[in-house]
Amino acid sequence: MKRFFRDLLRSHWVQRALGVLAAEYLRLVWLTNRFVYDPANVYELVEPEMPAIFVFWHGQHFMTPFIKTKDSYRAKVLISRHRDGECNAIAAERLGIGTIRGSGDHSGAFHRKGGVGAFREMVQALDEGWNVATTADVPKRSRVAGMGVIMLARESGRPILPFAMVTSRFVRLKNWDSTTINLPFGRGAVVGIDTVVVPADADAETMERLRQQVETYLNEATRRAYAHVGRPEAGFG
Repeated sequence: MKRFFRDLLRSHWVQRALGVLAAEYLRLVWLTNRFVYDPANVYELVEPEMPAIFVFWHGQHFMTPFIKTKDSYRAKVLISRHRDGECNAIAAERLGIGTIRGSGDHSGAFHRKGGVGAFREMVQALDEGWNVATTADVPKRSRVAGMGVIMLARESGRPILPFAMVTSRFVRLKNWDSTTINLPFGRGAVVGIDTVVVPADADAETMERLRQQVETYLNEATRRAYAHVGRPEAGFG
């Protein structure tokens, strides 16, 4: 019986149904939360930087498709090849976001998880004028920025834009990344701090310094976002 349900959940039609339901639920959350932006003119500041690499913490990703407020903002998101990623991919595509399948992890499993191909696809997408969105943290190490986004910025020549997008009402899961399930009928906030530019000739020391800067910006954006919605204690948990 356990195997039956596992196989059922992996079936294409169930995955598609779950993805569509997730997308429409997130659309409801977006439409029923009153969002503020910090800075208020964030889109005026960001547009000249496009195409860019948008990064956010793992577990805070559900609302991020809605930063794409114009059809002219072409965007693709990196999503895992794991079976759980299939629902996310279907939901993202229904919300108008392209997908790149693979791992952002530059560990020993990088090749096995399709990381090399995904990295090349992200570089190509940026070169073709697409914005690329991806989580910044190292898998299974929440709130620790990995080197993957730094390497992507160095290779592509495009800036990194760390941001946080939160809602005042949510359920937080007790898993490795403290996944936040956003809820409708509340307040929301989108916060960006500053861009991070990685020189094409950046050495290991420079890349580590910029990795730490991305991590710092993301932590600060998260704290400020939750403060905006009246949940300053909710930034980390």
